[in-house]
Amino acid sequence: MISGLIRTLRPKQWTKNGFIFAALFFDVKLFQFEPFIKTVAGFGLLCLISGAVYLINDLVDIEKDRQHPTKKNRPIAAGQVPVSAAIATAIAIPLAALPLSFLLDPMFGVIITAYLLLQTAYSFVLKNIVVVDVLTIAAGFVLRVAAGVPLVQAERFSPWLYVFTTLLALFLGLGKRRQEIVLLRGKVGSTRAILREYNLPFLDSMMSVVTTGTIITYAFYTFSAPNLPGNHLMMLTIPFVIYGIFRYLYVIHVQGNGGAPDEVLLTDRPLQANIVLFGLAVLTILYIA
Repeated sequence: MISGLIRTLRPKQWTKNGFIFAALFFDVKLFQFEPFIKTVAGFGLLCLISGAVYLINDLVDIEKDRQHPTKKNRPIAAGQVPVSAAIATAIAIPLAALPLSFLLDPMFGVIITAYLLLQTAYSFVLKNIVVVDVLTIAAGFVLRVAAGVPLVQAERFSPWLYVFTTLLALFLGLGKRRQEIVLLRGKVGSTRAILREYNLPFLDSMMSVVTTGTIITYAFYTFSAPNLPGNHLMMLTIPFVIYGIFRYLYVIHVQGNGGAPDEVLLTDRPLQANIVLFGLAVLTILYIA
């Protein structure tokens, strides 16, 4: 049961919480001890809260997951973790993590609480409303980014990055919806009712809009954000963003993957290399050049 509970917390998906480091990185405080330690602590607390959210989601969807070709193997749906134990854990984690979040930083605690409430509302209601479901996913990523801002007392964190995060999260969320429809084919109604409201042409149209917006927004950030070096060297990082988006589209449309962005991130070597090179380029421009 313990191993099942740990799996239900989905540690592989905690890579999404890495967005909390955006403020630390882009506010040029990566090598400052206190901001770094507080962000690491915030990351740990965010992982606990997101784990509780996954527990709640699996409890709400237990019957639908049992009809899904892969989700039926999740510990709660498969019967490995008793429902009572899952409920107790889903309650205990926030009771422990939320007070610690407020102790770390009051504003961080407010943002983490808002994240928990939003994702709980998603599990019960919002995921059943077309378009609102993917907008809620995007809002979750924005809150992850926002959570890191008070921890480092960010002074030069550009609002453009919030817009970029929103569009990038929409891109990933729509890609996940698309792959779910492809995977389930004619069985979408038995596993997730909201998938009946989507079809491939609709999702592809929205992804085209979001893809364009994501690239343009990042481009605007690189030459118009007031906190960047005046030499506009950040524009050199635009090709990495373009390649990352195009690579993900390739994974979705050609390789037939992309159902879970975290799995793609952990398995696709070209995408991993691109992220590393992007990080090195930004690091060099902001911290050295």
